[in-house]
Amino acid sequence: MKRLISVAAVFAVAATTVFAVVAYAGSQSALKTTVKVTAKDNFRFTLSRTSAPHGKVSFVVTNKGHLMHDFAIAGKKTKLLKHNQIATLTVTLSKGKHSYKCTVPGHAQAGMKGTFKST
Repeated sequence: MKRLISVAAVFAVAATTVFAVVAYAGSQSALKTTVKVTAKDNFRFTLSRTSAPHGKVSFVVTNKGHLMHDFAIAGKKTKLLKHNQIATLTVTLSKGKHSYKCTVPGHAQAGMKGTFKST
């Protein structure tokens, strides 16, 4: 009888541990925000959202233009993207405003820039 109780206790602890790990993993993935970014030849970026909670943010950048473009924010940038190429840039943002831009010479000056807010 003691052995049966011990086995039941081990299973209960194991089940609790598994549920806690699954819950923790789920909460971690919820902390990352994804923002879709489209680069266009009219020297504009279109973002799916202009703000997000502070922390990890992934910017999925698609170049819909025929000129090469990149996307820079928080001291990091994507590679130069050709027409229809996609790159993902993941950064950790603190609360506040963060400037983004295309670093191709002349593109930011032509309007390919903006501000992203982290709350």
